[in-house]
Amino acid sequence: MNATDSFVTKRTDIGEPRWYVAQTRARHEKCVANQLLEHSIESFLPLYSAVHRWKDRRKLVHLPLFPGYVFLHIALPERLRALRLPGVVRFVGFNGAPAEVADGELSALRGALENGIRIGPHPYLRIGRRVCVRFGPLQGAEGVLIRRKGACRLILSIELIMRSVAAEVDESDVEPIRDYGTCATPYAPPGVTEHPARAGHQLRV
Repeated sequence: MNATDSFVTKRTDIGEPRWYVAQTRARHEKCVANQLLEHSIESFLPLYSAVHRWKDRRKLVHLPLFPGYVFLHIALPERLRALRLPGVVRFVGFNGAPAEVADGELSALRGALENGIRIGPHPYLRIGRRVCVRFGPLQGAEGVLIRRKGACRLILSIELIMRSVAAEVDESDVEPIRDYGTCATPYAPPGVTEHPARAGHQLRV
């Protein structure tokens, strides 16, 4: 298996819509999302809020979490409909083939935004203590837990485009993932039968 096998999957059901990533022209993300809507193509453009300051005023703006990218839900045979749009550059993939976005990565990101969790860009991060969210609005999400300024943040990554975001999370809602495990492999320290954080075991980050 090579490094791209986790992204490129040979399917016989290529007529079924899947989530892909379209690269856009610079600062054309919102324009492309609107164009996709006009062409009845489901899309997802995650945004975050930031305050821009000038000498005489402040303004709340909504910016793309992943500049230059828009997620779209489409069947491969129909991808030309999207590629013909003025702001779309290409589909992200390997060896000329569009690659699907991992379901868990996208669902975790959408879950955070839909539940109003404070979220923002973060440098791409793959190395660190991986945890699973067992409780709360992000239940089932996997990521890397970090502490900053006394708060815990879950780093969620979209591996296909090598981009990450940080979401605020309660430390008591997460637990470590065993080596080579997933959220489907619950972690429990020796002698502990309940959630480690809720049982009084502090996670080490």
